[in-house]
This record gives sequence, C-alpha cells and structure tokens, in this order.
Amino acid sequence: MTVGIVGLGLIGGSFAKAYHAAGERVLAQDIDRDVLSFAVISSAVDEELTDETMAECDLILLAVCPAAAVEWLQKNAPKIASHTIVIDCCGTKRTVCAACFPIAAQYGITYLGGHPMAGTQFSGFKYAKADLYHGAPMVLVPPRFDDIELLGRVKDLLTPAGFGSYSVTTAEQHDEMIAFTSQLAHIVSGAYIKSPTARKHKGFSAGSYRDMTRVAWLNPDMWTELFLENGECLTQEIDNLISELQKYRDAIAAGDEKELWNLLDEGRRIKEEVDGV
Repeated sequence: MTVGIVGLGLIGGSFAKAYHAAGERVLAQDIDRDVLSFAVISSAVDEELTDETMAECDLILLAVCPAAAVEWLQKNAPKIASHTIVIDCCGTKRTVCAACFPIAAQYGITYLGGHPMAGTQFSGFKYAKADLYHGAPMVLVPPRFDDIELLGRVKDLLTPAGFGSYSVTTAEQHDEMIAFTSQLAHIVSGAYIKSPTARKHKGFSAGSYRDMTRVAWLNPDMWTELFLENGECLTQEIDNLISELQKYRDAIAAGDEKELWNLLDEGRRIKEEVDGV
C-alpha cells in the first residue's frame, strides 16, 4: 500500500509512523520543509508527496485544519487517481464535508470525512507516536451510508493505524457530539486554569488538578478555527454548563445542604448511567 499524508503534526506524523512501522510506503507533505526533512531522515516518511506521486496513493490522509483540507483538495483533486480514497482528519465535519463532497463528485474521486479520536495535549511531529491510534475509535462520515463495500475497503486501508473501533455518522451528529466530548472539555480546562489560585497550586494539587488542566495546553490557532466552525453546537454546550454551575453556586452561597447534596448525587448517578460503575 502507498499512503499519502498531508500535514506532519501530531496526527499526520503518528499516521506516518504507524504505516511505516507496518511496512507500508509513506509519502508526505508539510508546509514546513524542515519537518518533512526530519520525517524522512527519521524513517517515518519514505519520500515527499508530489504532483507526480499523488496518483500512486491508495489512501490520502489530510491531517490539517478544515480550511486547509478544503483548499488542498480543491487544488489537487485533478491529480488524484480514481482508485484513491481521500479522508480528512479534521476535528469538525460539517464545513469540510460540505465543501469536499462536491469537489470529490466533480472529479470522480472518493472522499470521506474522518476523525481519529486520539491525541495528546501536545502538538507537532516530535510528539507523534506509531501507537497513538492503537485501540482508539475512528469516526467516519461517508458520502453514502449504504456503500458497505466502500466502508470495508476504508477499514482495510486504515488497519495499519490500529484503531479499536469505527463509528459511521453524519457530519451534523459528529459536530454535535464533539462539541460535548472534546471541545467543551478544552474550554473548561482553559477557563479553570485562569483562576488566580492556579499560580499557587503546587503542593496542594494532585490527580484532579492534572485531569482538569491537561488539555489547556493546546494549539490556539487550530482550536480557534475548530471552535468557531462548530460555534452553534459549542455555545449550546457552554450555556448548559453555565446553567448547571449556577445551580451549584446558588446552593453553596445559600448554605442549602439538601440542594447541594441532590446536585452532587444527580451527577454521580448520571455518570454511572452513562459510563457504568
């Protein structure tokens, strides 16, 4: 198999290392020539993905931000072979899929939206790992839901990454869910660490603090684009959270032991219902 990877940050770099470790041929592009050179020298990438080699790819993974993914496909679609499958790895799906599905149809190529549900608080090729996706979920947004053959082929092409499960959904449902499971967590983490008390936490913090602040260490360029593209879903989740926090604040300020106990117990019960004991 020959896989082309556009963008050698944490996501693209981890794909490159995973496919190379599986013995596949890896071609790649990155706007930073030094990163590409390092990826080749470190044997994560075999050679550069060029106009001449693009048609040799069985799979092309667009591991860049949504606007860049759309721009890349619009520019390069005429050079992509009909047998090639293109999957973007962006963190939101409605905008990128709405733009890329028509481009793919126009040029007779196969495109799916994708979102590997794995990562760390760090970004960049130096943090890429061949096993980043081992056991992780992969979300797919196909152009049609009844093309079982296509989904089977995509799963085969993604096998070297080591995903543990696959979910097939719409772009709309993906963005609604991601606003809660990922984006809201980053917002909360960033807001939480802004407390003046944070600068004095050492010696008074442990696991709870680490869990709450881990994803505050983010790439502001990438997350600004993702948050704004999913603004409708994300603001609804923020409003829900503010409403719930207000209940806790009111109960504590009023010294209402019964109400506070009920709020805490309700959260515990919902956690058990959602994720099990």
